[in-house]
Amino acid sequence: MFIVASFDYSLYPELAVTELIEKGLKNEQILAFPMELSIEPRQILDTNHHSDSISMTDFGFILGTAFMILGVIYGFVWKWGPIIWGLIGLVGGFFLGCTLDYLYGKIRRFKCLRKPITELIIMIDCQEDQVEMVKQTLQGHFALGISILP
Repeated sequence: MFIVASFDYSLYPELAVTELIEKGLKNEQILAFPMELSIEPRQILDTNHHSDSISMTDFGFILGTAFMILGVIYGFVWKWGPIIWGLIGLVGGFFLGCTLDYLYGKIRRFKCLRKPITELIIMIDCQEDQVEMVKQTLQGHFALGISILP
């Protein structure tokens, strides 16, 4: 049986592997490898074939609509009239919303890059009678997730 566990990159996976070796497993039965981070630049606009569920235009549409309504309402009092002020509010609100969404995305991405998000995967080949012992050992050393493959 195979047991697969994921860990944060820290000292705990090493302690877990050492404890498993002390409990009778061999080095050949344990495979540990780090996962590489894939940081690709985000596309500003999604396509039909690829969507990352992050839209840079949602807040722009919301602010554009709100500013357009305000432009139409106050346009009856201002000099150029409600249609021109509605269009000015639409365009200005859209660009303001897109700019704020872009800046918020940069700040969020910067915070994510500062925090190291590396994981370590450990695969263990063991007998059926050793499964519970291996699982308890891995859980005792703060495994993020454990999966048992028959």
